[in-house]
Amino acid sequence: MKASETHKMSDAELTEEVGRLRTRLFELRTQAVTEKLENPRQLGNIKRDIARMLTEQSTRKHRATQESSK
Repeated sequence: MKASETHKMSDAELTEEVGRLRTRLFELRTQAVTEKLENPRQLGNIKRDIARMLTEQSTRKHRATQESSK
């Protein structure tokens, strides 16, 4: 997922997608322990996607607090 895609998402969509990706990351970690992963890069890709979305959420919160304090 690209950063431009996360910019277009609403707050609710971001929260929902972060939850879905965290669940997927847990499943992949479990699978990595019990068996061999088809694509080990998935772990890193999902972590990066989660970080992108959390960064977007915190940026939006920061902007909202700055706008309300003016």
